[in-house]
Amino acid sequence: MAVSAALPTAARDLHGIAAYGWAFSGFLVASVVGMVLAGQISDSAGPRLPLAVGLVAFAAGLALAGTATWMPQLIAGRVVQGLGSGLLITACYVVIGECYADEVRPRLFAAISSAWVVPSLVGPLLSGAVTQHLSWRWVFLGLLPFVVLGSILMVPTLRGLAPHGRRATALARPGRIVHAIAVAAGIVALERAGQHLGLPSIALAVVGLAALLWGLRTLLPAGTFTLRRGTPAPIAMRGLLAGAFFGVESVIPLALTVQHGFGATEAGLPLACSGVTWAIGSYVQGRPPRGDEDRHRVRLVRYGMALIALAVMLVAVAVHPGAPGWLMYPAWGIAGFGAGLALSTVSVLLLKYTNDRDRGSDSAALQLADATGSAFTTGLAGVLVAAAARVAIGYTAAFTILALGMAALAVLGSTAAGRLRAPAPPGR
Repeated sequence: MAVSAALPTAARDLHGIAAYGWAFSGFLVASVVGMVLAGQISDSAGPRLPLAVGLVAFAAGLALAGTATWMPQLIAGRVVQGLGSGLLITACYVVIGECYADEVRPRLFAAISSAWVVPSLVGPLLSGAVTQHLSWRWVFLGLLPFVVLGSILMVPTLRGLAPHGRRATALARPGRIVHAIAVAAGIVALERAGQHLGLPSIALAVVGLAALLWGLRTLLPAGTFTLRRGTPAPIAMRGLLAGAFFGVESVIPLALTVQHGFGATEAGLPLACSGVTWAIGSYVQGRPPRGDEDRHRVRLVRYGMALIALAVMLVAVAVHPGAPGWLMYPAWGIAGFGAGLALSTVSVLLLKYTNDRDRGSDSAALQLADATGSAFTTGLAGVLVAAAARVAIGYTAAFTILALGMAALAVLGSTAAGRLRAPAPPGR
């Protein structure tokens, strides 16, 4: 979050504006590969190695980018940083599954969500101030002490993690990395295609979608696209949630700017509102249930997705020029609360349904579903905005079509929440 605010200035200083997009694309591609790689290694030898390598890679990427003298070095730093990020996020899920009991995990995910609040609110502002008054380099280099501190705090955990036996070779084959690269390339292609209209963009979108589906067919558990009970259902629900939420969030500042004339600060406030309410929603889901645990978790996801659907419908009203723009603030606060309820719950259910042999790959699949779901809908948002910019359709129509589509996704998630119930025991 903080680094993103410094990248435009860094690209200008390094005379690399033309390659600016690759600072994001390179990070994304490497992070997807890191997710899958961490899942494989965790399943074969435990999460200790991907955690250690992820921390080193993330720190090395920051140092490489912070000392960059030309744009390719900055991009290389972002790639290494992305690899470390992907390794860490999957390995952390595996550690949670291995080291914490079922009843503790909801509170742990609530704490993780709370840890995002301050960085999401302060990070971009602090990054902008450091870039303006010191140097963009210190945005990268200034994060290194925090990575070192985090590494030191992780040492007891790393020592306490014991390696475990190898899983089936069919799921540990090197070809999965090729599929991960295909997924990452597909995500990048969809995002790039969404920036323009025309036959080249359509062709790029088709190729990207084909690569995405080809890769996901191997990397996601069988039954994900039909929400099969067990681990596939939480993974699919994570994709629906990310798609519905981030597809709309990607256009909220633009909608407030174009439709209501809001300034940059006012247009970005709904995102800050959702960051706070997301943490509150996650805290609520972390409270111990009074009744049946499975039913309680299903209700949390159903209510969370329903709240996202309600919020998106309010956004569909607020994007009209005649409607009050301030309606976007409570609307997106509601969406954040719903996402906090549902997303943490989905993570809890995945770790409950998986097993020691598959925990790494299932955790990676959860992150892939999140990344691909949000990439697909933000790409769609880009297509609609590009069409509006060319006056093929108006901005009001573009924003409304997007909001209604994402509301339908959220309603689908709420309706299908029953698929998250625990699978029936074998033989029944």
